[in-house]
Amino acid sequence: MSVTDTTVPTAYVRTEMLPPRAAPMQRKGALGWLRENLFSNWFNTVLTVLGIAIIWWFVSHFWPWFAHSVWSAGSLRECREIIAATWGEGASGACFAVIRERWHQYLFGFYPRAEYWRPVMTIGLMFIALAPVLFSVSATIRRRVLAGGGLLTMILMAICGVPLWSAMLMLALFGVALLLAEYAPGRLLWFTVFYPVLGVWLLWGGSLWSPMMVLAGLAAGFVVARLLAKRAPGLAPFAAIITIAIWWAFISQPLADALAGVLPLSLLHVTSREFGGFLLAIVIGVSGITMSLPLGIVLALARRSDMPLIKTFAVMFIEFIRGVPLISLLFVASTLLNYFMPPGTNFDIILRVIIMVTIFAAAYMAEVIRGGLAALPKGQYEAADSLGLDYWQAQRLIILPQALKISIPGIVGTFIGMFKDTTLVGLIGLYEPLKGISDFVRADFNWKGIYWEPFVFVGVIFFVICFSMSRYSMYLERRLSRENR
Repeated sequence: MSVTDTTVPTAYVRTEMLPPRAAPMQRKGALGWLRENLFSNWFNTVLTVLGIAIIWWFVSHFWPWFAHSVWSAGSLRECREIIAATWGEGASGACFAVIRERWHQYLFGFYPRAEYWRPVMTIGLMFIALAPVLFSVSATIRRRVLAGGGLLTMILMAICGVPLWSAMLMLALFGVALLLAEYAPGRLLWFTVFYPVLGVWLLWGGSLWSPMMVLAGLAAGFVVARLLAKRAPGLAPFAAIITIAIWWAFISQPLADALAGVLPLSLLHVTSREFGGFLLAIVIGVSGITMSLPLGIVLALARRSDMPLIKTFAVMFIEFIRGVPLISLLFVASTLLNYFMPPGTNFDIILRVIIMVTIFAAAYMAEVIRGGLAALPKGQYEAADSLGLDYWQAQRLIILPQALKISIPGIVGTFIGMFKDTTLVGLIGLYEPLKGISDFVRADFNWKGIYWEPFVFVGVIFFVICFSMSRYSMYLERRLSRENR
């Protein structure tokens, strides 16, 4: 073809129509999902068939044990007689009558039965306290959480037979919380701040003025910090800490005793040895989760610090705690910690356990968060410097939000592991639900020989709680993903 030739070649232009093709394979509906996910090729087909066979074996093996279960009996012997009379000699079956007989001990341990309204109310108020923190963005989910928490609390109150006035009070509190969550969600945060003191008073009882004096000490420290914020900003935090320490050490208890003499407001005191079951696990787990996250953040920042002394202490602390089994720390909390206290000091056993569990979880949390900090590109730190932000402003506004988002799966995994590890406190004499309460139940001659039924019941409740935490972490990851911004 010459340079001046302008004829368009037709070798690449189709002149005839293509014959019609068959429609693509249907991928919608149940059959399409099965074909795409379970039977897409021969290997997936073999795995699917093998998985179905294993599931069928488990179901066929354990189903008779569940199907022949007995829920109403006074002893294990009576359960076996009912199973033999109904299903024939040699038949096996579960004796869940032990759960029906002792469910209150698995939930509340040896807490006085007349005071069950207090732990149930504490658990219900926990939903109100957590809703504005965990679901601060979605009003719909906040409503669902509050409604579900209120329904669960009412069911527990009905099962436990609590006084009518406490049920009506909780119903009113949930109604107010729903209204605030709808029109003024920020106001609920004030309840979240005061909830720990209220929860401690409801669970352990005693005079109301003692926790009020704790809050008064915090308020006094806040006032001192605000007064010195403009005149001496560097001294304000230290002055606040000193004020709080002086208030708690010298003023709090005498003032609380004086006010109690004028206006006695108190609940029946319940000792920590009476706690048990899932009440004990939730108290230790929630306290450890709440305190280990901020402590883990501080340890992670200290380990990445440029100051050698702070970095060295952080590394020594983290590596020592991670290298020691949790059970050894619990034995320290149970036996040795009192030796470091002044003579006559009454150091509560649950408080000792909470301290050790928090320290243990914080060491692992620090490494999880340090991984999130290391995953951030160096440009993020340089961007913070270019904006003129100091260290704490950069960490609060730029670095930590991104690092914590990256670390969400590891953080929640640490929380779940720590909550399940609360069962280890049974080895130091506390009645946790898995071993402590089960051993106590088996000590009764009527239930001697019972084995699998308590494990099934406790395992189901642990699964529900841990699965809920896992689902929340997935919700948080979706909400914080860049695609949803």
